[in-house]
Amino acid sequence: MKKILRIIRRELAIWRKRPVYIAGSVVVMVFCTVFYLTFLGEGVPDDVPIGVVDLDNSTLTRNFIRQLDATQLGKVIRYPDFASAREDMQSGVITSVCLLPEGMYADVLAHRKPCFTFYVNNLYFLGGSLAYKDILTMINLTSGAVQREELRMKGVDEESIAGQLRPIDIDIHMIGNPTMNYGAYLSNMMLPGVLEMIIVILIIYSLGTELKYGTSVNLLDKAGNSIVTAVYGKLILYTILFTCLAFSLEFILYGWMKFPLSGNIGWMLLNSFLLVVASESVGVFLIGCVPVLRFALSIGALYSVMAFSMTGFTLPVEAMPAGIQGLTEIFPLRHYYQMYVQCGMFGTGFEGCWKEIIHMLVFCFIPLAIYPRLHKAYLYQNYPKK
Repeated sequence: MKKILRIIRRELAIWRKRPVYIAGSVVVMVFCTVFYLTFLGEGVPDDVPIGVVDLDNSTLTRNFIRQLDATQLGKVIRYPDFASAREDMQSGVITSVCLLPEGMYADVLAHRKPCFTFYVNNLYFLGGSLAYKDILTMINLTSGAVQREELRMKGVDEESIAGQLRPIDIDIHMIGNPTMNYGAYLSNMMLPGVLEMIIVILIIYSLGTELKYGTSVNLLDKAGNSIVTAVYGKLILYTILFTCLAFSLEFILYGWMKFPLSGNIGWMLLNSFLLVVASESVGVFLIGCVPVLRFALSIGALYSVMAFSMTGFTLPVEAMPAGIQGLTEIFPLRHYYQMYVQCGMFGTGFEGCWKEIIHMLVFCFIPLAIYPRLHKAYLYQNYPKK
């Protein structure tokens, strides 16, 4: 314990001399949290700019435009011709263009099936997808309204009209995010992913600078020439710091922001703590495998960025190639997500997450494989420092 306390005091002195540790953890995490929670503060994006070129100017097309503009997602911008609308879409002013052809209302009345054309710029994936969804919904509603009026003119009763227009009723249950809150969908994984990245990079930096500045021998001397004591003595402060950040994040998401949480928040606190210790273990393992600071930082950054894609919250792991599916298991963020699904969305408790707890704990043992290599690097300093 005396050796560990000496290392802790030594690490505190390093923190005072190098504010990069606090700036790279607390400041970055606070900035990312404020950014994501305010950027997606409304829950669902609204007023997506949609260009409309009305060449018919009939009651049908004017009503369509009013209904499209009245939706939460869409904000209609009218254009006199298609050329100007296309120019604005190519420059990014609008995300889509609806072209209402001349004679559309007359063609509808004559059953000539007028062609409704719209263009969506999917370069802006979120805006383009929302605009496509909004336009398609309004087209279907307009088509249904025309059919309803025709059936009414033929004397069909309202119940039969409803049965013909919508023969199959749809009952939708959005589990875990009933309000379609994009903030709840993205922030629940993006912010823990940012935290994992911070942990991996800072742990690599903290252990790598001992080699870069030639202070690793002094660290081993204070640790009694024990690499395990040296590493865990340094990690104690980081574990406390990152755990406080992780717990604060959970309370912000599920306490202050009121994001959906079916289970007990205690499971999410355990989940975040396991993410912290697993990510620290990955950082120790990487600097032990490649005891050169710049190389280890590059590998750690690449590994952390890949974790966002390998988690499965945007693209399901089951839809990935078979070889990639196996690689997802080497990322702590993947197991954090699975534990969140079981405990946070379904509220299954220990029964649903015990496997993920074991997976997270396995990460804590992988540094054992590189301790001899890291000890030699610290002792002999025979690796390039620049």
